[in-house]
Amino acid sequence: MASSSTKVSMKLLIDTKNEKVLFAEASKAVVDFLLNLLCLPIGTVVKLLSSNGMVGSLGNLYQSVENLNQNYMLPDQTKDVLLNPRAQSSSTEISGFLTQNDSSDNDQGSKLYMCTDKCNFQVAYDNKTQCPGRPGYNYCGDIMNNEVNYVGNKVAAKKITNIKSGFVKDVVTYMVMDDLVIQPMSTISCITLLNKFNVKEIGTLEEKVVEMGMEEGIKLLKASLQSKMVLTSVFIKKKESDLVLSN
Repeated sequence: MASSSTKVSMKLLIDTKNEKVLFAEASKAVVDFLLNLLCLPIGTVVKLLSSNGMVGSLGNLYQSVENLNQNYMLPDQTKDVLLNPRAQSSSTEISGFLTQNDSSDNDQGSKLYMCTDKCNFQVAYDNKTQCPGRPGYNYCGDIMNNEVNYVGNKVAAKKITNIKSGFVKDVVTYMVMDDLVIQPMSTISCITLLNKFNVKEIGTLEEKVVEMGMEEGIKLLKASLQSKMVLTSVFIKKKESDLVLSN
């Protein structure tokens, strides 16, 4: 996961008269971050936003799993699969902010584990799995966390896709609209948009450079689920958006 102290910047073009972001000039890192939101599992989204901050009932569903005793889960299942699902990872400078895959997680699928008693020589990929025991005998229930030693060559395990270079190319600057519509930036597109927004007085426009880190990333994620004015609510109308996004 990327460090919470890491920041990237983008330039906003603001209509000061209407207190609205018209669009943002963004780098590859920012666009990769926004596209990475589409790769997040629902469980990760709920965890990042917290159950109290979710709109609807998904937060209640997440909390129910948290409160559920592990004894009610099937022997080969753990609550961690639902509470901490693994997303596609990325090594770009901001894409990893909202994905919480440690490097050890990426190797988990290539290891096998047994319980202490080696019941029926059963193995599991997850070292938190409860052993079902031997058929016809009492239920074991021990955690299968004893790693099995490999003999010979390992067969490559299928791993979760790793997006090492992000999603988009780094040869152009991108334009991000207030509602997160993304397109390559050009002089013609800027002029077209100014006409579309019916901007009559160039003097009312203001450029503002903002930084994005972990805190802003979570606010953007939440605003994207609730608003069509995402950039405005996060970076311009801070006092109002903080109240909205905290409810």
